[in-house]
Amino acid sequence: MTGRMLVAGVGNIFLGDDGFGVEVANRLATAGLPDWVRVADYGISGMHLAYDLADGFETTILVDATPRGDDPGTVYVMELDPAAPSATAAPEPGRGIPLLDGHGMQPDVVFGMLNLLGAEAGRVLLVGCEPASVDERIGLSEPVTAAVDEAVRIVLDLVRAAEADGATGTVAEGGRPVSDGSQPAGSGSPPSGADGLPAEADRQPAAGSSHRS
Repeated sequence: MTGRMLVAGVGNIFLGDDGFGVEVANRLATAGLPDWVRVADYGISGMHLAYDLADGFETTILVDATPRGDDPGTVYVMELDPAAPSATAAPEPGRGIPLLDGHGMQPDVVFGMLNLLGAEAGRVLLVGCEPASVDERIGLSEPVTAAVDEAVRIVLDLVRAAEADGATGTVAEGGRPVSDGSQPAGSGSPPSGADGLPAEADRQPAAGSSHRS
């Protein structure tokens, strides 16, 4: 039997391309996904996402604009290790503890909240897109708008792979990167590996991603 899956679109729609994950979630909400897949727009509410993760999902797919230095509109898949420590989980000078910020949307902060709730995230994948701009404005840039369709296709491929396997697998030990998983938006479907991921996907610790305010 296929385990429950959460597809979480995150981001701030008032910061340009940071609204990428929200737009992808809106598209997927009308895609006719199986009833064991839940799609939700979490915006910048990290606490809301943490509480929903605590409800128990075998696989979570985060969709977010995440800068890695690639060309704007580049879409990639990474497998995150929720247990891996990150510097972004430490207090910043003059600020409170990030885990207590209900609007913190960096993955490691969300997983820290989840840990405080005594729950585990299961397998976590990130479908990310390189933003062109996260300046204050509403609307995606042209290359990131073009990447939305690619991200939707990738998520649908991951859902189909999970359904075909009847299981969603486990997080790779240590979050070791296997290769550079960057792929330009609009590229053809990459072959899937044994774990249902695109063959070129990265596996990384759950570090912080895009800017939130």
